[in-house]
Amino acid sequence: MEHMRDPEGLSATFHNGLELSMAEGEKKAPAESGGDSDSAVSASERGVAPIKSQYLTTKEQFHQFLEAKGEKLQQESEAGDPDGNDLAEPRAKRIRLEDGQTEDGQSEDGQAEQAAEPGQQPQAQKRARGQNKGRPHVKPTHYDKTRLCPSLIQESAAKCVFGDRCRFLHDVSRYLETKPADLGPRCVLFETFGRCPYGVTCRFAGAHLGPEGQNLVQEELASDWAHRQPVRNGLDKALQQQLRKRKIRFERAELALRQLSQGQLPGPSAGAVLEATAAEGTPGQSDCGAQQAPAGPDAGCSPSRPVQTCGPLTDEDVVRLRPCEKKRLDINGKLYLAPLTTCGNLPFRRICKRFGADVTCGEMAVCTNLLQGQMSEWALLKRHQCEDIFGVQLEGAFPDTMTRCAELLGRTIEVDFVDINVGCPIDLVYKKGGGCALMNRTAKFQQIVRGMSQVLDVPLTVKLRTGVQERVQLAHRLLPELRDWGAALVTLHGRSREQRYTKLADWQYIAQCAKAASPMPLFGNGDILSYEDANRALKTGVAGVMIARGALLKPWLFTEIKEQRHWDISSSERLDILRDFTSYGLEHWGSDTQGVEKTRRFLLEWLSFLCRYVPVGLLERLPQRVNERPPYYLGRDYLETLMASQQAADWIRISEMLLGPVPPGFVFLPKHKANAYK
Repeated sequence: MEHMRDPEGLSATFHNGLELSMAEGEKKAPAESGGDSDSAVSASERGVAPIKSQYLTTKEQFHQFLEAKGEKLQQESEAGDPDGNDLAEPRAKRIRLEDGQTEDGQSEDGQAEQAAEPGQQPQAQKRARGQNKGRPHVKPTHYDKTRLCPSLIQESAAKCVFGDRCRFLHDVSRYLETKPADLGPRCVLFETFGRCPYGVTCRFAGAHLGPEGQNLVQEELASDWAHRQPVRNGLDKALQQQLRKRKIRFERAELALRQLSQGQLPGPSAGAVLEATAAEGTPGQSDCGAQQAPAGPDAGCSPSRPVQTCGPLTDEDVVRLRPCEKKRLDINGKLYLAPLTTCGNLPFRRICKRFGADVTCGEMAVCTNLLQGQMSEWALLKRHQCEDIFGVQLEGAFPDTMTRCAELLGRTIEVDFVDINVGCPIDLVYKKGGGCALMNRTAKFQQIVRGMSQVLDVPLTVKLRTGVQERVQLAHRLLPELRDWGAALVTLHGRSREQRYTKLADWQYIAQCAKAASPMPLFGNGDILSYEDANRALKTGVAGVMIARGALLKPWLFTEIKEQRHWDISSSERLDILRDFTSYGLEHWGSDTQGVEKTRRFLLEWLSFLCRYVPVGLLERLPQRVNERPPYYLGRDYLETLMASQQAADWIRISEMLLGPVPPGFVFLPKHKANAYK
């Protein structure tokens, strides 16, 4: 890209005179690795990515380069393209520089940049750990005050049912007076589906508004999508009301829980509970479908799942699958994208599918929230049409809620498997008895697995860690029992709760557990960032590998593994990936102000991981390891250098290239404290 070229002599000025050796930089970098380490890596190199010396720089010179290049691009854009018809990049940079006194200088705690710029290198500071629990709300404060009534957005013939009591605007001209300027000339929703449902509220409305403000429609394209459903597993309003009023009956779950409480623990091959359920009839089939509504098409069930709500009984109504007849989950050797909280959203999973991920799983959903009909929790279960092998992950601490939730999901959504989260280490989950805590609550854990396995018609999987404490490993003892309780597959993360990410994953222990789990397949997870890492992992005897942080740092990792190569991806290609993510995000979350800012928030969360990636051409040794943080370096062009920045202000600058300027007073803090520091 023409405007990405380095100004003449600018890079050379900053590269000249840099005599920093890798040893000097590594002494200041906090060592993050531990346990198993490659013999070729000396103690001083642990935790620091080995970048070629000609690219290394200091913190001050790194940020001087970004600011100087930003000013240069501003001048070029003003002189060369006064109308701003090129990419949105130069104009967005100019806006950021004008607001730099208040926006660019924001530190993680909202203080000025000068206060967060000590003289020493950032590696010498103690790295912050944990979560930023007091993060500011990123929803624009003015959004609700100027929001247009949905009855006007949807161009409904009927009047607003709330009348004068409606808290939204009904005057379109007044709304347009306060509406921010359009962010671009192209609307993704209009180009993809032939119609934008957000009408005048769309931040790209100029692409589909007629001369009189009417919402234009591409009839042929819109008719093609009329009977297609790109995203499934939504929550129907009728089902949500029934859940909130607790009118859903869980007969199969109640029967299973009753038998479990009486000490009757049928193995996975026994069908006593299922036969009893079949004899009584399926849940809610009494009264000619009055209680079957949750499973009917009017209750959010996918049309592809045959459901009878009334009429004569068929075999499909009364005959349930025995455990031995369940659909088998055959994913051996496939690449499994881990369920990633916050970052593992549907647009990100679409990016990973495009690069070769075989199996995807939704973000962790709390079972009690699902049973209460919380829309935000049900949104985590949505599945895109490109996700051919898809599962959902549930978190809970008690057999009753987990079993009822499993039965509910079996009725209402379309998935290939259901996963139990027994690996979440955060205090909010652990102290309530969920996540990793289940490894120490064997009786409850057993009831959860047996109960869920009995009410589900799809395979049940479990994701767990090596244990709770670092020196007390539990997984090898639990795996044979999980196999007997009814789990079809287990994924093992090679760290304990106590370790978090301070040490390398223990793949020797994963190999030991793979033997203990046999013949049940075991997937390994931990520290996979290259095809060499994946090849080493598969040699331990696991059935496949799950990829988590590696996909966040470089989603093209799936392509590298399948093609057995290192991909020296350019900065422009990486920007194209981010551009695709924003397009998918606008499709998923909407193209109005709320949807744009939600897309921006998730993009910034992802950028807090992407900045750790070091381009292949800059590395002194291949491959980069997942526990190696990059020192300050100047990339091969301005964009590559900008993408390496560990400051949230620079991530915001990248987001403005794709989504336009941020709202006034916008502040972003990443979810994890260690992901951004001055």
